[in-house]
Amino acid sequence: MDLWNSLFGKLLQTFLISMVPVIELRGAIPYGVARGLEFWQAIPVAIVGNLVPVPFIIIFIKKIFAWLRTISAGLDRLVTRLENRALSKTDTVKKYAFWGLFLFVAIPLPGTGAWTGALIAAMLEMRVKDAFPAIALGVLTAGAIITFLTYVVGLTIFGI
Repeated sequence: MDLWNSLFGKLLQTFLISMVPVIELRGAIPYGVARGLEFWQAIPVAIVGNLVPVPFIIIFIKKIFAWLRTISAGLDRLVTRLENRALSKTDTVKKYAFWGLFLFVAIPLPGTGAWTGALIAAMLEMRVKDAFPAIALGVLTAGAIITFLTYVVGLTIFGI
């Protein structure tokens, strides 16, 4: 039996894709459905996969960035760019705290999502216990939006 074409393989692929920065569950849910998973299978796997890196990012990203800066000038420039990008998006989070972070993660647009939300939380030195619930609620909301869009696009384009 081919692992990647089995139910477990499709679930694993969906899980792993949802952990990838930028793609996250916005790409994982449509991917899982396109691979033959039912929505009720793809959604929870993508949500959990998208949330797994969040506490690690909040806790360790500043230390990882500091270490990367010591390796090379190129990595230092990359880290600076990532930090500046995250800091440029902190105004709403600073102003509205929990709800600002939730809204930032919930709106499934490029440059938003759990990874960037966790990076913003780390830059603002938010504690995991304060940031994680807002990010998790945002991921659930983004998952609902993406599921709706996947379903509508699937019906419209593919006649599913």
